[in-house]
Amino acid sequence: MSELTNKTIAELRDGFRSGEFSAREIAEQYNAAVASARALNAYTVETPEDALACAAAADEARQAGELKPLSGIPLGIKDLFATVGVDTTSGSNILKGFKPPYESTVTANLRNAGAGMLGKLNMDEFAMGSSNETSAYGPVLSPWKRNDGGNAALTPGGSSGGSAAAVAAGIAPGVTGTDTGGSIRQPAAFAGITGIKPTYGRCSRWGIVAFASSLDQAGPMARTVRDCAIMLEAMAGFDPKDSTSLDLPVPHWEAGLSSDLRGKRVGIPKEYRIDGVPADINALWDRGIEWLRDAGAEPVEISLPHTKYALPTYYIIAPAEASSNLARYDGVRYGLREQGEGGLEGMYAATRAAGFGAEVKRRIMIGTYVLSAGFYDAYFNKAQRVRALTKQDFRAAFEQCDLILTPTAPSAAFGIGEKTDPLAMYLNDVFAVPASLAGLPAMSVPGGLDSHGLPLGLHLIGRELGEQGVLNAGLAIEERAGFMARPERWW
Repeated sequence: MSELTNKTIAELRDGFRSGEFSAREIAEQYNAAVASARALNAYTVETPEDALACAAAADEARQAGELKPLSGIPLGIKDLFATVGVDTTSGSNILKGFKPPYESTVTANLRNAGAGMLGKLNMDEFAMGSSNETSAYGPVLSPWKRNDGGNAALTPGGSSGGSAAAVAAGIAPGVTGTDTGGSIRQPAAFAGITGIKPTYGRCSRWGIVAFASSLDQAGPMARTVRDCAIMLEAMAGFDPKDSTSLDLPVPHWEAGLSSDLRGKRVGIPKEYRIDGVPADINALWDRGIEWLRDAGAEPVEISLPHTKYALPTYYIIAPAEASSNLARYDGVRYGLREQGEGGLEGMYAATRAAGFGAEVKRRIMIGTYVLSAGFYDAYFNKAQRVRALTKQDFRAAFEQCDLILTPTAPSAAFGIGEKTDPLAMYLNDVFAVPASLAGLPAMSVPGGLDSHGLPLGLHLIGRELGEQGVLNAGLAIEERAGFMARPERWW
């Protein structure tokens, strides 16, 4: 039997259904792989018994001829999805030990589709970070190394760093991520895997620990475009418990996959050609344009004039929403409690001081500042107006094209501890944030390696509800890039 951890979700599904191997064999190999890769710090909690129990149910279902879409497939779950009886901490100290009595809608949907759980995946604290260095559990290490002969520890990106590292290292065939300003797409690019953020509202936010409610969106991360389509079909759907959930049927994205882009126009935004981006990034972008042209698409130059304001806009709106969302963590009902001086207010202050990390505190304070009486109009209201203009830019652009191609991130993976300036870290999101502000579907697909042997991603943005077009263009790139590189095992 071949190494099952080298197979894609589609290959595991089809091989299991044909009787080539059992669900138990899949679960056992993945459980062993997870246990052998603890040096990466990708998982905060391992749940091998859950993977085995779901495998047993899948094996019985195959005998009975009652298979579900993801029967036999064990997945990794980002640590901000509520999972009944299993620690859900959002990478924080303040929620350590919290075991929800309820299940998030997304993970419930995956379970209903037959999937098991390998464990909870490490992440930046409350999803606030681009390198997985803000986690209360310590940083996740990328399975990738530079080819310079050194041994520098690299970031897998963030906030879904554990998710990206798990897929890249072969310790999960697919994982859930969340994307607020690029937290699926940037780590996917850094780790040489595929990840898609669907249209805002496609996947329910109910049971997901909130960062910025108007931006947060769940999505899948996996090795291939097809695997992402398979997972997204299972994750998506209307949820009456989420007021922002879209009451629309879930398309058959996998069945609709086609790399034939004849008749499609691909927008190339001139504003994304920015100074200081490594030559490898722009070279890959140019190759991506040619790949899509080879698939039948016509490249056209477009303008997204408010792109330059997207990052500051995001870093006003997201912290403002975070400051409101995180006010619920007070040490009273669940999670950490520290006894301070001065009664109840003292307890709140002591709990939050001990429970929140430096980056979370920074963003809460930014958010509180921009929402304060003297600055609400000057900052928050102005940012909301710029967000509306960003959406208008995309609407105007999509009158000229069917989808948009850009780089995913302005660099390849950088070393742990290399970026200590918060502003330098925030710049990692420069290409990803505009699509988040507009609530559009967007995906990163690996396109090649840079001069240091590290993965680089290409970024596709589609119209609202245009996931199929994004997936199809991603498939066209995937077929032409032929990206098969895997990190050399060192852990």
